[in-house]
Amino acid sequence: MAPAQDLATPASTIVPEKARDGIDLEVNGEHFRHTGDPQMPLLWYLRDVLRLTGTKYAGMHGETGADLVLLDGKMVSAVTQPMAKLAGKSVVTVEGLAANDGSLHPVQQAFVDEDAIGCGYCTPGWLIAAVDLLRRKPKPGDDDLDQLPNLCRCGCQTRVRSAIKRVAAGKAGQA
Repeated sequence: MAPAQDLATPASTIVPEKARDGIDLEVNGEHFRHTGDPQMPLLWYLRDVLRLTGTKYAGMHGETGADLVLLDGKMVSAVTQPMAKLAGKSVVTVEGLAANDGSLHPVQQAFVDEDAIGCGYCTPGWLIAAVDLLRRKPKPGDDDLDQLPNLCRCGCQTRVRSAIKRVAAGKAGQA
């Protein structure tokens, strides 16, 4: 049997590796480095690597809005964004909308108030789209709401519209 190595003295063959090159980005206020395939879509990085599963897959072209995130404050389809384009960018997913203390974003609260959730598959995209719309137009009209890129097969659009109007009126969280 070989003599036991002194655990306080590391073996002389241990050589630290240099930091791996990668794509640095911020997701929901935290720094991450992607060292994998630079062509990986952001959606798969969020879901498969970071385990942020709120953002949903909705086709390769993001045509239904379930995969929406905020990229540097603007709504984009996560499935259409390769990681290579995200160096130095800031991403907010539906998980990042609530405050650190757990209190809901006003849009999230309005969705609860108006029961605008249905099956829930499209809800994260609706929330992101609503946050983006209200940032650009604090008092959106029906024409603005008609332009949102989201699809809902449950029929919640009327309640979603009411929720967005509730936030615009400053009534989220009020009976």
